[in-house]
Amino acid sequence: MSEARTGGASASRERAPRRRRIGVVGAASAEPAVLEEAHAVGRALAEAGAILVCGGRGGVMEAACRGARSAGGLTLGILPGESAGEANRWVDIPVVTGLGEARNVIVARTSEALIALPGGAGTLSEIAFALKFARPVIALGDWDFDPAIVLVEDPREAVRRALQAAGEAGARG
Repeated sequence: MSEARTGGASASRERAPRRRRIGVVGAASAEPAVLEEAHAVGRALAEAGAILVCGGRGGVMEAACRGARSAGGLTLGILPGESAGEANRWVDIPVVTGLGEARNVIVARTSEALIALPGGAGTLSEIAFALKFARPVIALGDWDFDPAIVLVEDPREAVRRALQAAGEAGARG
């Protein structure tokens, strides 16, 4: 087959570097200060060129997506239901799962690192799955139950640490 038909000898072997996929998890309904942090996290992820992965609905997820989109970022929402219409308006790519809360596994598995903001049992399950899958977890808030969780107090520091950890994890395998 000629190189013209295959796209050139190197086209099939070389691939542009992939953008980092960073998960942002937290409460579906949160206090204004937490939503401001989520917005700042989303914006910083977009400015760093990362793809924001989340549950695609309201609260922390919506604020983070809005922040990412305000900086020209790309957002991926892993939805629990059977309709793309349940995604918040800032989700670029809605992934319809029909899996309910089990979609938290997909959020954790898709993310190369996870930034956790304050939340409840759903957020806790995403953190637990991320830890089980050896994904780095960076926490803004009180998620100090496992020594593998890196605690930070600033949204930009959370993004810096998540991107660094995702890069290190990618280099290992």
